[in-house]
Amino acid sequence: MLYLTECPRDAMQGWPTFIPTTDKIDYLNALLKVGFSTLDFGSFVSPKAIPQLADTAEVLEGLDLSQSGTMLLAIVANLRGAETAASHPQIRYIGFPLSVSETFQQRNTNKSIVQALDDVARMQDICARTGQQQVVYLSMGFGNPYGDAWSPAVLGEFTQKLDGLGVSIVALSDTIGASTPATIGPAFRELTAAYPNIRFGAHLHTTPDTWHEKVAAAYEAGCRHFDGALGGYGGCPMAADELTGNMPTERLLEFSTQVGLEPGVNLEALGEAVRLNQRIFAGH
Repeated sequence: MLYLTECPRDAMQGWPTFIPTTDKIDYLNALLKVGFSTLDFGSFVSPKAIPQLADTAEVLEGLDLSQSGTMLLAIVANLRGAETAASHPQIRYIGFPLSVSETFQQRNTNKSIVQALDDVARMQDICARTGQQQVVYLSMGFGNPYGDAWSPAVLGEFTQKLDGLGVSIVALSDTIGASTPATIGPAFRELTAAYPNIRFGAHLHTTPDTWHEKVAAAYEAGCRHFDGALGGYGGCPMAADELTGNMPTERLLEFSTQVGLEPGVNLEALGEAVRLNQRIFAGH
């Protein structure tokens, strides 16, 4: 089967008007009933940088995990955020964006890549203490608009460093929709062969006419873990003024059926989540 991470956090973070906390809680609780492997529910970051997610702690308190096997993931941008996330035992995964672009690392977290790698090492120590797991997103993982070096070899260099730090979950992240089958396939093929102890995921952004070729390229190269967002909403507000949306979860479920894999979701619950998704994003 495909293992799906639903990313309402990514859909919400750049939304221009504040989504009420109660609406977020209702939507996330609906998503928890669907049966996704993981729910990227919120982010412990500066409210000045991402005001939409200033209520993440309050949202977390409103989530009903009693009848859900879905694991929670929170994104952080620094050690302070990691410590905050680690203080909530409901959270299974702590995600950190490590960019292969020096320009974007500075733009996204106000740190150099060297400083960010030091944070990754210290976050590993935090996770070892709490029993949580760190997920490192290699952002700008398929190219960048800044002219910074990119290639599968660059991804390999970063992955080698992460492997040395004990990181066992790495998501290759498109960020701006720059990926193509010609870049996706070789990256996953080379990395999964070289680092069998690391679980690689695909966080792809796409336009409506390129989603299938991107998912197929990653799948054929051995990837089975995919991030998506219902409706394809979202993107990183730190990346560019014009964003390419998230991979629509609906398309990932469609692809799963096409290749004969069990989607593993409750379709009735999915329908309710889609209804709330449309009400929230169309109504704000």
